[in-house]
Amino acid sequence: MFLTVFGQKGGVAKTCTSIHLASVWAHQGFAVCVVDADRNRSATAYAARGMLPFDVVPVEAAAKATRTAQVIITDGQASSNDDELRNLSAGADLVLLPTTPQARSVELTIELSATLRSAGIAHAALLVKVDSRKQRLALDARQTMEGFDVAVLAAEIPLLAAFDKAEVEGVCVSDAVDHRGRADLRRMAGWTAYCTAAQQISALLAAAPPDALSA
Repeated sequence: MFLTVFGQKGGVAKTCTSIHLASVWAHQGFAVCVVDADRNRSATAYAARGMLPFDVVPVEAAAKATRTAQVIITDGQASSNDDELRNLSAGADLVLLPTTPQARSVELTIELSATLRSAGIAHAALLVKVDSRKQRLALDARQTMEGFDVAVLAAEIPLLAAFDKAEVEGVCVSDAVDHRGRADLRRMAGWTAYCTAAQQISALLAAAPPDALSA
């Protein structure tokens, strides 16, 4: 499986999504490699402590590092450049667009979807940083994107401090702890959400040819 995670702006949990989807598939026994194509090297920084169950490599080393991988996830650059989007998406089975419920993030995802659709590239959006106290905002975001024919995964990634703690520690959210070293009580809600998203991505690719996801 080749998956590219892309966004037009920062702050949409792009690297968090790449790392956690990779963690899910790695825990399922797949050989996984994350290719860090972000100029900020966010995924590389996340993995620096060596606590993740998969390799993270810079895009320059991808050709050799991905030879034995069963799942390859490219953590793309946050960019509005159409050529960069097409280059990073070339050969991907699916481009995943993490999207917060905020209006500007939704607008940018709709623009990205239009670009990908014109290029015949399979893609889907994933709602992230969903505040449990503002479910209406997430519902409106979903309905808006679907109104523009953007495929949106049913899974939603909750807004949790546990994700920030996990990044600081260089682990996936299921292993996040608080400042006293105790397991974060809400960590499993984040982990379960990404497990559901991974399951839906796998099912989506198994059930539909790429053309169906780029129409």
